[in-house]
Amino acid sequence: MNTRTYTALVVPASTSEPIRIERVEADPQALEALVGGPLESVIRGDWHVYLNAESVTMLLPVNFRAGQLMHECGLDLDGIRGTAVFLGRGEHSAEADIPDHLERLVEELFGAPLAA
Repeated sequence: MNTRTYTALVVPASTSEPIRIERVEADPQALEALVGGPLESVIRGDWHVYLNAESVTMLLPVNFRAGQLMHECGLDLDGIRGTAVFLGRGEHSAEADIPDHLERLVEELFGAPLAA
């Protein structure tokens, strides 16, 4: 089991909560705690995002910011719900720190430095 920590981009569904950079364990239980349930992952280039696999049946709120970020990266998925946790993809698809370009894009899109 990989228990290293990585720098992740955490995008809460609620716009009253800041988007933040956070050190997270690359452990399924820790990631499930962040998204509030079982994991599903969407992979795109040098990053991937963890989402709650039961977000629709749990009626989690739509995450417009995560949806917009994914759209700007060329990935159009409807109805992203709940907290989204973005991590980088390292060698052999291993976890890695969030890529700098994704962090910069978030700051450009949402006009504020990320909370630490």
